Amino acid sequence: MSTQKITCVIVDDEPMALNLVESYVEKTPFLNLKKKCSSAIEAMEFLKEQPVDLLFLDIQMPDLTGIEFSKMLPKNTRVIFTTAFDQYALEGFKVEALDYLLKPFDYAEFLAAANKASTWFSMVNGKVETTLSEQKEFLFVKSEYKQLRIKLSDVLYFEGLKDYIKIWLKDNPKPILTLMSLKSLQEELPESHFMRVHRSFIVSLKNIEVIERSQIIINNQRITVSEQYKPKFLEFVANNSLNL
Repeated sequence: MSTQKITCVIVDDEPMALNLVESYVEKTPFLNLKKKCSSAIEAMEFLKEQPVDLLFLDIQMPDLTGIEFSKMLPKNTRVIFTTAFDQYALEGFKVEALDYLLKPFDYAEFLAAANKASTWFSMVNGKVETTLSEQKEFLFVKSEYKQLRIKLSDVLYFEGLKDYIKIWLKDNPKPILTLMSLKSLQEELPESHFMRVHRSFIVSLKNIEVIERSQIIINNQRITVSEQYKPKFLEFVANNSLNL
């Protein structure tokens, strides 16, 4: 985790909520509060003079909502939304929110969101240590009484079938079949390159060709992103999209 402090601003039109989040920020060592604002307009004026890393941003505010304001922020300023209304969660992910805190939230929930922000900024700054799984370039899998060496860069996606997995590779019309669970496999794969999007599928993120509604297309295969995995996948898409 990054040792450099994350500069932040709190924006909320409710004084009690503003003070509560301020108390949470002050007891979090890696956060550096620059200002608390009672409206998005006030925050906008402050950020013109002094940009910060992170906003703790209420959604429902008069004049300019948190969602509207977040769309005006520079790319390197990230947001953790705070709101009493859970129907905004999906919209929050669409505007690249790092996290979403549903009021009333306690310090443990706040800290979990702040830690997620700290991890994100550390990754952006290249300060996160590479784990063993991130270093992996291949796996050995048992198939037909052999140990096959599978290059991870050749994998299109993994398909789970009860106790077996089909491994679909580039330039290989037939999958490799191996006795393993998707859960066990997921623990061995680098998270930066593979993501579980369905209880039966783990996909290679770099090999996604098209995203159409809630479906991913890889090598002419349509894979549905299920509701359970959709928030994380939408976050990945948002973080790798051009804001035109």
